[in-house]
Amino acid sequence: MSMQEQIRNKLADAIACKHLNVINESHMHSAGTESHFKVIVVSEEFAGKRLLQRHREINEILKDELANHIHALAMHTYTPEEFTEHDGEAPQSPNCMGGSKTG
Repeated sequence: MSMQEQIRNKLADAIACKHLNVINESHMHSAGTESHFKVIVVSEEFAGKRLLQRHREINEILKDELANHIHALAMHTYTPEEFTEHDGEAPQSPNCMGGSKTG
């Protein structure tokens, strides 16, 4: 199973998502590794939770992956209403600054 699939499965199992997208952005950063991802998670469960609480929840769900496999994880967490306000889009990821990129 790819890291992208593993992330998707763990999030889908832990959070009742209205929308879930896991995007492998490794090609923008690291040569030949699955290490950079962006997740877009839309859930009613985020209602009343601050951004930090939402991100801590994602971090807890993916703690093993973050400790051992993932170099960077961009998190975009919304309630369905917030996602609608953003026209169903998350911000684009910034260009790589070089960190783990090789070659």
